[in-house]
Amino acid sequence: MMKHEFDISIIMPTRGRTTMLERSIKSLVDLADDISKVQILLGFDNDDQVGTEYFSEHLQPWLDERDVAYSALSFEPLGYPRLNLYVNELAKNSSAEWLAFWNDDAVMQTQGWDTEIKKYNSQFKLLAVHTHHDHPYSIFPIAPYKWYEVMGYLSPHPISDAWLSQTAYMLDIWERIPVDVLHDRFDLTGNNNDRTFKEGGPANQPEGNPNNPGDFHHISWQQRRMADTDKLAAYLKAQGIDTSFWENVKLGKQDPWEKLAANDINKQMVQFSMQVPSGVAIIPVSQGATDNA
Repeated sequence: MMKHEFDISIIMPTRGRTTMLERSIKSLVDLADDISKVQILLGFDNDDQVGTEYFSEHLQPWLDERDVAYSALSFEPLGYPRLNLYVNELAKNSSAEWLAFWNDDAVMQTQGWDTEIKKYNSQFKLLAVHTHHDHPYSIFPIAPYKWYEVMGYLSPHPISDAWLSQTAYMLDIWERIPVDVLHDRFDLTGNNNDRTFKEGGPANQPEGNPNNPGDFHHISWQQRRMADTDKLAAYLKAQGIDTSFWENVKLGKQDPWEKLAANDINKQMVQFSMQVPSGVAIIPVSQGATDNA
């Protein structure tokens, strides 16, 4: 098994944000039990002069003083319709056992958040923090690096949190951990109604029109998720991990969303038929769930 230099990589695409980005990064650093085992990977667009200058002038010196490991990658602007490409490329540059999705408007609130994640070292789980009124998705997914290694990506679709969460539920590997995160997004808190939110907020996500080939719920993407789940299940089975939940989903004997529904304590998802017709799992439709701004 490959020995990772770090325990956790923070995967953070960012654009046009300054003090918000600073607040976010400092919350992670200040509340970590062992920041020496955390790696921060940021993705900036190469035309984002505001964000990159603020980072280099204010945040780099602060991180250097504390000997925090970080890398800042430059991207040709891809936009929110290709957000997953930022995430996948940042993951490619990770040297950690865990890949933790993060947003520049997210604020860590739990001391020892890194210790809570490390309790699952060597386990193949998708971890979820408490945020968004405890949405049943992992809004800030924390995935094992092996997920990226097996698939060659974390998500092929821009709505990455939903992609990983639904796959994890079908494999029965979704797990909530006692870590609290404030997502200081305009539609949730009334703060930060900036250009970044307006361009990438929930209203602009490719979700809600299943007839659109790019929509998260289009039949082609449902089939792709089934194929991804099958590939991950084959890896898990080879490691001696029980995959009977998924096998029963494929046989039509197991509701794939049983545990998602049980975790939906605030009724934030709309459930459709739980039948599995012709090998395609019917996907629940979210109500403003996705988290990409």
